Amino acid sequence: MAALDFSVFTGEVFRAYILKGLYFSLALTAVATLGGTLFGTVLALMRLSGKPFLVWPATVYVNGMRSIPLLMVLLWFFLLVPFIIGRPIGAEMTAVITFIAFEAAYFSEIVRAGIQSIARGQVYAGQALGMTYGQNMRLVILPQAFRNMTPVFLTQTIILFQDTSLVYIITAGDLLHGFTVAGNNLSHPREAYILAAVVYFAICFTLSWLVKRLQAKIAIIR
Repeated sequence: MAALDFSVFTGEVFRAYILKGLYFSLALTAVATLGGTLFGTVLALMRLSGKPFLVWPATVYVNGMRSIPLLMVLLWFFLLVPFIIGRPIGAEMTAVITFIAFEAAYFSEIVRAGIQSIARGQVYAGQALGMTYGQNMRLVILPQAFRNMTPVFLTQTIILFQDTSLVYIITAGDLLHGFTVAGNNLSHPREAYILAAVVYFAICFTLSWLVKRLQAKIAIIR
């Protein structure tokens, strides 16, 4: 078996092939986190509203999305949406739409658990001050809920970043795609995939360590 040779992966190679993919993966993570949080918060509030016409659609959506592999949802959007609307939407746009729609189901459960973790006394205190349901939720409940769920929230974001590698299957220009192209062009695919694993590990391990530090600080504040 030939020895591994990483010397071909110079700084110039990283700038030419890898950085663009890294930027896309990070951007996709940020957009999916923001969009998924906003949509997920709406879904969580719908499920907690107590109104059947809001509870049931949100429940079906969340449970349905959480029961389907992300890869399958990604392929559905990539293959079926252009067929339905009559024109292609591109791999990158497919990735953005899919990740927001999929991650909203998971962020919804995090938000719902965060809201339910707040003592009922906080709700009653807001009501005693004459706040409406919306004011109570916006000014009293959600700020405390988001603080409580921040570590879990960030952990899900790390998982989201790892999942961005799945967009490779629809040829989107993510980090894994950059390593693949570099490896094939330089005729060193094994080394490319090993380096890709190292980069993913370094990023995710560092972020996980930061989340643990943050979790410890939040525990002290409590």
